[in-house]
Formats: sequence, C-alpha cells, structure tokens
Amino acid sequence: MKKVNVALVRLLQFVVFVISIFMVIVYFGAMVLLPLDAVVLLIKLMGVVGLNGFIAAFIAIPLVAYLALIVYKTPGLCKMIVDIGVDMIKSGKTRVEAFNEIADAVKA
Repeated sequence: MKKVNVALVRLLQFVVFVISIFMVIVYFGAMVLLPLDAVVLLIKLMGVVGLNGFIAAFIAIPLVAYLALIVYKTPGLCKMIVDIGVDMIKSGKTRVEAFNEIADAVKA
C-alpha cells in the first residue's frame, strides 16, 4: 500500500509541476504576443477606416514600437514584469519540492 501512496504523491507532484510550467510559459508568451496582437488590431482598425493593409502596417508597427519604448522607459515596470515571472517559477518550485517531504513521510 505504501508504494501506491508514494506513486499517488509522485503523480500529484508531476501534475503540479506541469501546471506551474504551463502557467509560466503562458505568462511569458503573453508578454511576447501582446505587442503583436496590438499591431494586428491596429491594422484591422485602420482597415475599417479605409486604409490599405500595407499602409496600415506601415503606421501600426512604429506606433506599437513607440508604445513598447514608453513601457520600457517606465521606471521599474519591466523589472516588475520579469520579477512576477520569476516569483511564479520560485513558487512552483517550492510547491513541487513540498511533495518530497510528503513522499518521504509516506515511505516511512
């Protein structure tokens, strides 16, 4: 019965590990895709107004780059965004390591 309990603890540990990795990947992926989505939305908005897609892209890409520059120059904002991701990684690692103590207690 102890082997079954240890296997269940390890299975739950793996599930928590996978979920925490998924959350970190989604967080940093959203940070990458957010400017790209802004470009696409601006191109579509300018297309509704009547601008050609190429001309709209020629306007939208520098506009989003300028907004990204403003975000980059905001004191502490980029560091805070990265720190949130690092805290998510540390929290996930702590939760996964907590299962080792449970597994050791179940083995005994």
